[in-house]
Amino acid sequence: MKSGKFLVMMIVTLVLNAGVSMVLINQFAGKKNIFQSKESSVNKNNSALRQNSITEAVSKAEAAVVSINVIKTEVVRQGNPFGFPFFGFFDMPMQRQVQSFGSGVIYDSAKGYIITNAHVVKGATQIKVVLPDKSEFDAEIEGLDDLHDIAKLRIKGNNLPYAELGNSDGLLIGEWAIAIGNPYGYMMNDPNPTVSVGVISALKRSFSMKDDNRSYKNMIQTDAAINPGNSGGPLIDINGKVIGINTFIFSENGGNVGLGFALPINQVKQILAAL
Repeated sequence: MKSGKFLVMMIVTLVLNAGVSMVLINQFAGKKNIFQSKESSVNKNNSALRQNSITEAVSKAEAAVVSINVIKTEVVRQGNPFGFPFFGFFDMPMQRQVQSFGSGVIYDSAKGYIITNAHVVKGATQIKVVLPDKSEFDAEIEGLDDLHDIAKLRIKGNNLPYAELGNSDGLLIGEWAIAIGNPYGYMMNDPNPTVSVGVISALKRSFSMKDDNRSYKNMIQTDAAINPGNSGGPLIDINGKVIGINTFIFSENGGNVGLGFALPINQVKQILAAL
């Protein structure tokens, strides 16, 4: 009898201990889920706080901004290392392959049309376009207006991203301006575009470049950082629409000093229609 009672008491004790353990485990699991839920909620809130009009504008256009890698053939003269007139052999023109880089923006997904500057692709023997997702395409020049420094390229691809062309009429001095492109992309070996933010500093700036016989009229001036490799990339507004094509800068040392200029997109549209 005693052994039977002892056995019963042991079983009851084990059952009670198991019950208490299950309660503690469930409470701990519940607290853990609460903590995880709170942490997830905090992360979501932080992410929401970081989102703003600029990040939204960039997200609308950045996938359509491409790197343009170009190989050109240039004719150069060696020069006479001896300085004697009868060594004329050294003054003979020589050809060499030169690699250059720029940016562009896809504006027609169905046809694969890309806007860039004429000076980026003029004289190219080979043009390769790289999208931010690292897909690469051989490109052809569909049209080129060297006077106004605009070129239309074409690539063949499916479901290409594109940026919406906006309206450059009625722009306001002081409103946000966002430059997207691939400055020094060849050094980074990264096709993802760089974003720089500034404002529209001035409008209707006109220049006549004597060295290359180009005419730039009614340019948009911005202090958004534009550097070598940005040429041909888009200048977008706060709505993510392309309002200009980044073209050149004023600089004493070749780097950005806050004097960048973009061709207004309404003018670019007229040029593209004629190409």
